[in-house]
Amino acid sequence: MCFRRFHSTCSRLLLNEPASHLKEELPRTKLAGGKPPVKAAKASSSDIVQWNRYITQHMRQGECDSALSLFNSMPTKSCVSWNAMISGYLLNGKLDLAQKLFDEMPHRDLVSWNIMLSGYIKNKNFGAAKILFDQMPVRDVVSWNALLSGYAQNGYVDDARSIFLMMPVKNDISWNGLLATYVQNGRIEEARKLFESKVNWPLVSWNCLLGGYLRKRMLPQAKVLFDRMPVKDQVSWNTIISCYAQNDDLEEARKLFDESPNKDVFTWTSMLSGYVQNGMVDEARRIFNEMPEKNEVSWNAMIAGYVQSNRMDLAREFFEAMPCKNVSSWNTMITGYAQNGDITHARNLFDCMPNRDCISWAAIIAGYAQSGNSEEALHMFVQMKRDGGRINRSAFTCVLSTSADIAAFEFGKQIHGRLVKAGYHTGCYVGNALLSMYCKCGSIDEAYDVFEEIAEKDAVSWNTMIIGYARHGFGKQALRQFKSMKEAGIRPDDVTMVGVLSACGHTGLIDKGMEHFYSMGRVYGIATNPRHYTCMIDLLGRAGRLDDAQNLMKDMPCEPDAATWGALLGASRIHGNIELGEKAAEMIFRLEPWNAGMYVLLSNLYAASGRWRDVSKMRLKMRDTGVRKMPGYSWVEVQNQIHLFSVGDTMHPDSKRIYAFLEELELLMKQEGYVSATKLVLHDVDEEEKAHMLKYHSEKLAVAFAILNVPSGRSIRVMKNLRVCGDCHTAIKLISKIVGRLIIVRDSNRFHHFSEGVCTCGDYW
Repeated sequence: MCFRRFHSTCSRLLLNEPASHLKEELPRTKLAGGKPPVKAAKASSSDIVQWNRYITQHMRQGECDSALSLFNSMPTKSCVSWNAMISGYLLNGKLDLAQKLFDEMPHRDLVSWNIMLSGYIKNKNFGAAKILFDQMPVRDVVSWNALLSGYAQNGYVDDARSIFLMMPVKNDISWNGLLATYVQNGRIEEARKLFESKVNWPLVSWNCLLGGYLRKRMLPQAKVLFDRMPVKDQVSWNTIISCYAQNDDLEEARKLFDESPNKDVFTWTSMLSGYVQNGMVDEARRIFNEMPEKNEVSWNAMIAGYVQSNRMDLAREFFEAMPCKNVSSWNTMITGYAQNGDITHARNLFDCMPNRDCISWAAIIAGYAQSGNSEEALHMFVQMKRDGGRINRSAFTCVLSTSADIAAFEFGKQIHGRLVKAGYHTGCYVGNALLSMYCKCGSIDEAYDVFEEIAEKDAVSWNTMIIGYARHGFGKQALRQFKSMKEAGIRPDDVTMVGVLSACGHTGLIDKGMEHFYSMGRVYGIATNPRHYTCMIDLLGRAGRLDDAQNLMKDMPCEPDAATWGALLGASRIHGNIELGEKAAEMIFRLEPWNAGMYVLLSNLYAASGRWRDVSKMRLKMRDTGVRKMPGYSWVEVQNQIHLFSVGDTMHPDSKRIYAFLEELELLMKQEGYVSATKLVLHDVDEEEKAHMLKYHSEKLAVAFAILNVPSGRSIRVMKNLRVCGDCHTAIKLISKIVGRLIIVRDSNRFHHFSEGVCTCGDYW
């Protein structure tokens, strides 16, 4: 705002015109008055003034070369001539040419310095602006206001305040500039104090502070300020109506709406948006139908209302009828279809868009990710880069989450590099997504490096790190992180405690787990929920304290859910307690009859006890209830490509090489004492057949392929959609010792870091 006013002032000075001529526009098609005056050996003052007019006209029409040609042909140039050229170059975005001409000026006046100063600030070259300001021989209030604006635009609020205090003379622009700086940076209390320190504020300042209260949802303060206003304009009324509407007080908003002396399209839209925000779409529709005039915001608000209420048919009807669709309209529809699982319609709209922005790309990428099509989500991100689209924080966050879901570690690292270049990596929003990606891709050390770089860590940052350590089997590090979180003044929440209890459960820290569980309400005021009880049942059950686990379930304030009974069933399998396992399974089948994993757990329990008839009954029960066991598969990323394996897979191009290598490894494993855990096979066949069935599990195939293809010295990362089986766990421990490699396996429950024949889970999983 300051620069635009200043530029207009400069233009008037260049033309030697009074301020009353501000609204007068020069012709844009041809020069007024025909040709420029004929050049004489000695130009008159009137000739110079007219040439300056022509230079300004050329610049306003973007004809920089014509302006320069005229400027170079002038036999005599005034300071105004030079200023006209510099101002024109800046108007056309040619900062380098403006700088060059400024340096060549034989004599500069105050306007010259101010033009160049504001040019640097407009082009966000604040360092050069500060240097130029310090070099100025004379400064006026315009100079100081320009520098104040520069600090404000760069978010240097305290520096802007220092400049304000140093100003020898202040005008309304100075005062309003600092007030706006406070408001825009959320420092509303400082804005209020500044406002109260002065009287006779212009109306724009009253509206500025009122808007600040609106953004901070400070409704009482907004109402008091509104009632104090000596004069109110349409902006004042619209702001206070929006304030009430956005704070869910629609009754008062409607009262003010009815009292408003004049209603423009923004007044109506404020009321309409309030109804949409509160889910009252039908009432919003009535307002929409009554509106004498509608703009893009009005139409978009109605479309958004129908999208939020999942009424995509009506949203589409409004979208098709909208006379002035903008990119926001398209984005809202794409987001709506994607969130409703209709990715086909979302993609069709995306392909039809006349123009796309970064939000359009982020919406379609998120749509593919939410629909489970991770590969297409990453493909769209790559396409976005190729099209030269600006990547915003939402797109980065979405693609990082997608990379984490499919463990595309190398791709995620490339995204990290782009984040660093964009300067987003230290921000909390994107930083948390990056942190989660490294945790889920099995690189806990790099996750911690990212955590350390996040400038302002919130509870999500700490929770992600604690849960990451827990899932990787580093329970003690998780508890140390929990301690550091409290020391940093971040209050733990229910998610934090799930991570803490999981850390204790994954590492067998029973006493610590009990201590933290019973301190939740007493120390932190956190109410226990089923997830906390599930962690404790798992902790006690794995330790063999099945009676304690059952007693704790009886003390639950709510009925145990399927996950809690599942933890008890898992513990029963580990310790061979068939009776308790059957009881837990029966409860699970009532709550989640479609849960195939629980059928498999009970079948494992029967098979380990040689009860093959019961194993067969489980298969029949699954068939009769229509439950299908999810096939197990593992995948590994090599050279930016995902390689997928299933049990006994022979479809991979390198399958012969993989199988031959596994035969070699098996001989070496047997020398280390390996014996197949045939009791885990859920088929009543002989021992040799069972051993053969275990030999080519998907995780073994993936590990063998990775060893053959990942360069020596680098970690191997394998992902599995189900829990890793006990035989594969034993085998991979030995393989890590034989080949001397760190092998990280992520299954559906946790991470296993295999190195030198040992796993970080301590076989406690």
